[in-house]
Amino acid sequence: MSIEFLLTSLVVVLLPGTGVIYTLAVGLGRGFKASIAASIGCTFGIVPAAIASIIGLAALLHTSALAFQVIKYLGAAYLFYMAWNTLKDRGTMDVNEERSSKSFGKIIMTGTLINVLNPKLSLFFLAFLPQFVSANAANPTVELINLALVFMVMTFVVFVGYGAFAAAARDYVITRPAVLNVIKKCFAGVFGFLGAKLALAE
Repeated sequence: MSIEFLLTSLVVVLLPGTGVIYTLAVGLGRGFKASIAASIGCTFGIVPAAIASIIGLAALLHTSALAFQVIKYLGAAYLFYMAWNTLKDRGTMDVNEERSSKSFGKIIMTGTLINVLNPKLSLFFLAFLPQFVSANAANPTVELINLALVFMVMTFVVFVGYGAFAAAARDYVITRPAVLNVIKKCFAGVFGFLGAKLALAE
């Protein structure tokens, strides 16, 4: 595994996207443990894209305009829902001391769906992973799987870091409702912007 792959993956994972925004929102709203659940969900959401790229299904999204459009609009609609849900009193950024396993399960599911409903993620893996397969690899499929696993581990670790940062700022936010309200609107705006951007993607 090359240092180029590790560095490139780190840059990609660090770039703020829907998963990062969601993890930050959950960390601010519900604390560090909940942000770990969000990180797990976002990481699980990578699995279908990785599998699709490895077995070639992502090529279907690239060649079939209909398949891409269907998944694209589902993903955009879900992001718009996230924008609306973030603004609700008991939505994504609900500041709540009750952290049941059920709520963690819902956080994981939401994080998973955010990435599953993003067709650009499958296309990214289709274009990204093969570049780092050794020309003399005995089993390219196994190497692709290993690269995908490393990318997922890196995603989880970085997202946990984002969540820890957000959770550390939680006490400050809790004592300042006006600040929380502004942050909610900002996150909702970002989710809405990302949804519109995905809806307009070619």
